[in-house]
Amino acid sequence: MSSGPGLLATMAVVVLFSGIVQGYLTPLLPEVGKRLHLGSVGQNNIYLLFQVACTVLTPLLSRLGDQHGHRRLLRISLAMVAGGSLLIAVWPSPATLAVGVSLQGAVVGFFPLLVGILRSRAPEQNRKGISLLVGVLLIAIGVGGLVAGALSERHAVAGLWTAVPVAALAVVAGLLLPDSDTPRGGRFHYGAAALLTAGLVALALVLAQGEVWGWTSPLTLGLAAFTVVVLVAWIRVERGAAEPLVSVRLLSNPRLAVVSGHTFCAAFGTIGFLGANAFFLGSSRAETGYGMDLGPQAIATVSLAMVVAGFAGSTLTPRLARRLGDRAVLALGGALIALGFIGMILFHDTLTQYVTCALVVGLATGVFESITRSVSAEVVAEHETALAVGINELALSLGAAIGAAVIGMFFAAHVQRGTGHIAESGYLWGWGTCAAVAVVGAALAVRYRSPSAQGATPVRQPATTGDLA
Repeated sequence: MSSGPGLLATMAVVVLFSGIVQGYLTPLLPEVGKRLHLGSVGQNNIYLLFQVACTVLTPLLSRLGDQHGHRRLLRISLAMVAGGSLLIAVWPSPATLAVGVSLQGAVVGFFPLLVGILRSRAPEQNRKGISLLVGVLLIAIGVGGLVAGALSERHAVAGLWTAVPVAALAVVAGLLLPDSDTPRGGRFHYGAAALLTAGLVALALVLAQGEVWGWTSPLTLGLAAFTVVVLVAWIRVERGAAEPLVSVRLLSNPRLAVVSGHTFCAAFGTIGFLGANAFFLGSSRAETGYGMDLGPQAIATVSLAMVVAGFAGSTLTPRLARRLGDRAVLALGGALIALGFIGMILFHDTLTQYVTCALVVGLATGVFESITRSVSAEVVAEHETALAVGINELALSLGAAIGAAVIGMFFAAHVQRGTGHIAESGYLWGWGTCAAVAVVGAALAVRYRSPSAQGATPVRQPATTGDLA
């Protein structure tokens, strides 16, 4: 299957599965946790396991795909995620949840590996295809949560089956997809992989547990220091390796660095604030002085409206890029994010005001996720595509995690005395920080220079050994 429309339709099934997996489990954890006698700490640890698995597997699956074939690694990733989803549904227990979400972490490999195939088999469809896939991903995340919640209304664990039928379709789609024809080969650097894994696991633990342990506690500070030491050691090993796991040269690509930095800043607010968004919508104005008094279904509906806006932004992005240029669209995404959060600061007294601002953030989410994934795939040689997109995905994950952690710090510092409720000032500080970081992202976008503008448009390069150094 190499035709553009058929290829994109098949890829959309895989991305649909990706979105469902990312959207269906988190809303179920409170009720499922009660059923399985998992307290809040245990539920948080399940979420943490998923985040750690995603962080670690992003660069590994991307690099292995560039080395050993994008389709092969995509099929392995699909098998892991489908197996984890089935395990959770058939035999829900604390142990199987832990194993299942760890396997589901391989979902982070889907997008980089699909882009590797798309760029090789239908390069003329690269921009249009990525924007379509981003739109499907956003819609699927919203729909996944709604379907899971509806299934679990009568039986708490019924929603755990949400991903299973889609998993079967995605596995079939993976069997139908063609492989990329980029050169591959070389050896896998196990030492570098071990260092990178240790560093990313430590970083994920610091971000996820820092608020619980205390940001200034010896455990948090010690683990943060360990993270820095290990990642510095990883860079030194990579510099001296004949066949590095992740080429330092690739990391120093100025265009990829700017795009990944912009992705980090954009994800900091748009994805990092999603938990806070649900808290604000669900807060009782009579008890806290703010909020919209919405129930779970109404909150899910607002979230779905945001991803629909994101779908619109994603599908518009290729046309905007043709008219305005990549740099302008990158800057536009950052500006829209800042505008949305500034609007929340100024206008959050009524549901209409707040949702309007949230929809601006949703629209910006689709724009930035589409343009950054498209550009990160195009600023490197074809045989580096999956790894470059994987680096951008890692920037997105880290931006979202750090954004959520920073917002959590503001919440913890602005608790109303005697009530335990978050003061309105905590939200104001959170929204303001998201806007400020988005402005930094827009400023980074201004520094972007397209490859064609520099006379350095990437071309397919032979890589008989798979060496990316």
